[in-house]
Amino acid sequence: MTSSDGLPFDFDAFDGGAGHGADGTGSGVGGAGGIGGVPDEPQPPRAREYPDLALDLSRLVGAATAKSVLKHLDITTVGQMLHQFPRRYLARGELTDLDNLPLEEEVTILARVVALSTRHMQRRRGTISDVVITDNTGRPSTLKISFFNGWTAQKELRQGVLAMFSGRVTLYGGHKSLTNPDYVLLPDDPLAEHEAEIQAVKPVPVYPATAKFPSWKTQNVITTLLPALDLEKVPDPVPPLYAGREKLMPLWEAYEQIHLPSSMDDWPRAQQRFRYQEALALQTALAQKRFEALHQNATGRALRHGALLDSFDAQLPYTLTAGQQQICDLVAGEIAAGHPMHRLLQGEVGSGKTVVALRAMLQVVDAGGQAAFLAPTEVLAAQHLHSILALLGNLGEGPLLGGPHATSVVLLTGSMPAAARKKALLAAASGEAGIVIGTHALLSDNVQFADLGLIVVDEQHRFGVEQRDALRAKAEKPPHLLVMTATPIPRTVAMTVFGDLEVSELTELPLGRAPITTHVAPLADHPGWESRIWARSREEIDNGRQVYVVCPKIGDDDGSVVDPQALPGGRAGRDPGPSSGDERAMAGVLDVVQQLRTLPALAGTRIEALHGRLDSMDKQGTMAEFAAGGIDVLVATTVIEVGMDVHNATLMVILDADRFGMSQLHQLRGRVGRGGHPGTCLLVTGLERGHPSRKRLEAVAATTDGFVLARADLEQRREGDILGARQSGGRSGLRMLSVLRDEALIERARADATEIVNADPELKSHPALKLEIDTYVTEQNEAFLERG
Repeated sequence: MTSSDGLPFDFDAFDGGAGHGADGTGSGVGGAGGIGGVPDEPQPPRAREYPDLALDLSRLVGAATAKSVLKHLDITTVGQMLHQFPRRYLARGELTDLDNLPLEEEVTILARVVALSTRHMQRRRGTISDVVITDNTGRPSTLKISFFNGWTAQKELRQGVLAMFSGRVTLYGGHKSLTNPDYVLLPDDPLAEHEAEIQAVKPVPVYPATAKFPSWKTQNVITTLLPALDLEKVPDPVPPLYAGREKLMPLWEAYEQIHLPSSMDDWPRAQQRFRYQEALALQTALAQKRFEALHQNATGRALRHGALLDSFDAQLPYTLTAGQQQICDLVAGEIAAGHPMHRLLQGEVGSGKTVVALRAMLQVVDAGGQAAFLAPTEVLAAQHLHSILALLGNLGEGPLLGGPHATSVVLLTGSMPAAARKKALLAAASGEAGIVIGTHALLSDNVQFADLGLIVVDEQHRFGVEQRDALRAKAEKPPHLLVMTATPIPRTVAMTVFGDLEVSELTELPLGRAPITTHVAPLADHPGWESRIWARSREEIDNGRQVYVVCPKIGDDDGSVVDPQALPGGRAGRDPGPSSGDERAMAGVLDVVQQLRTLPALAGTRIEALHGRLDSMDKQGTMAEFAAGGIDVLVATTVIEVGMDVHNATLMVILDADRFGMSQLHQLRGRVGRGGHPGTCLLVTGLERGHPSRKRLEAVAATTDGFVLARADLEQRREGDILGARQSGGRSGLRMLSVLRDEALIERARADATEIVNADPELKSHPALKLEIDTYVTEQNEAFLERG
């Protein structure tokens, strides 16, 4: 198979096949099934790697092809290319359903040409060739493809031709289309010779593609590689016991059938082999981390009766929910143990995670230790300080003012004045401060603790491995770790991403939380609703309530999509789904503030801005004034997503709501309805009816169950958006696995991995599996594995 523009193979550069690289040098292979460099020290019995997989790709496909692959796919070795698995398969007799093509994504489709017309462009020289294709589903499903100066397309894409097209789906004139896609003609002659007939019935693998490197170019490279490799020499990382139970096809056969399946019945079995293999490698690596944690020595912090924690419980103005009490008891037992606790606590906004964390910190303080509370932003750190001091009352004022069982709580951030910072550093180092709340400033080399016994990490996905480890290193013995997140995480995502942590969920909301009603406000359908939104805001204000207005960017033509401080670590505030790539103007905080101040409906109200570029003192002052009721309308970025606890705020207006992910919208709306008054959230969008992102907004409005939304969010977005090192557009670290589709398989692999590691922690009896893990934990997905 060749593409219309050809693939530049450098066959003269071929200097042999299997057998090269016998010295075993090379950087190894990432991904499931990847085999790479072996540790320097031999560990008998030793798995013999297959060195050809570590060869530079140019050795087997030539320099020109290897250069093109590196440029477009970022692949350098034979093994990496071998593990560039197809995304899906097309049966040549079954044409693609054109009605279900996703907008703004690269697609590869199999279709038949029904018409071609060419016209001259009006404003410049040249022609446009419009090709109409069909999927033959019986429905009137067609798609128009446009080629600018497409001389070759004019000749080749005649009526009746069968071809495979690869390009980006865009919306033009209200209809989906492709512009200047790559394509390849396919044999479609029933009278072809026997070999052609065989090829015609074989499935067509569709590989991940880029605009300049379509699927069939990858297929051409793979087709060249396979005959040059002796795949039976690749060691199988799956122990025979589990391979037999799972009925896995042999590894060498799986490589062949996943790339060149003989029929539509063969590739699913090959995929199943690599899915389980990947799940086992991942879960074994995580099981080793859990095993290691269980055998580390930590200082047990047993409960002390009649001390600070009991005093706190006695003055707590409400009763813990059954869920809170259950998790508090569980955490108390783990902190008292002689090995470090590693627990993830997830729960809805307002479910009471802070109280659980505070009780754990007080238990450690009672036992003579200290607790560090790490927050991702200064705004959130200040909010936690405020809420914890409010909960503690005089117990947070230190022994001098608060009594014999009291402790001191200090804040440490990067923007603090030098004198205040010096005082906080001294309180932490001397042990005077039992609880130290801070941002990344806690990780600085000059921050020391007298006896760090517990680390609480809020919104863990915003911190990297190095940051977490830098804080752990400040303790003499491994400290206990409590990770919290208000972003609901589906079960298998938690099992995979946070697989080295034990997971607890708070599902009950404390008494006093009022229901939140969510409505979509589609301005494209109802332009007049915009004025009604601000009239509704005025009604809330006249009733003594307050209003949030959320925008996706700061403004002043800064070009920023999100507030840089609100979402550290590169997490995108806009959803990288169907809206991605459009050029519609986004609402910015600075512009919206000026606009709202001119509206008659809001005349006489106080409207202020809050975003990450403000000076720290200004941010804290604005937040404090809003909390005190001095501001009626707070126009903000997602800096308010977590931490804001203003009981009098009852209405949230989210402008350009389609720019946010479903889970993020759910977390944002949790800021209202916190004081016993019913909350309302308006999802404002300019998108037209039928747009995929409109459906996402309707899904958010239809349920208040964060776990249902998290699952739906994951189904509609790339899994890399949630699992990857980058929250948007990044690779997930998973090659074949789907954390939603493969739930049962992942659970089996987790049980198998735990069994293997408990019996053989160093995998001395499983050298091929150890080799797989050593290679699988690449630089890319090492952070993915250790996010807990």
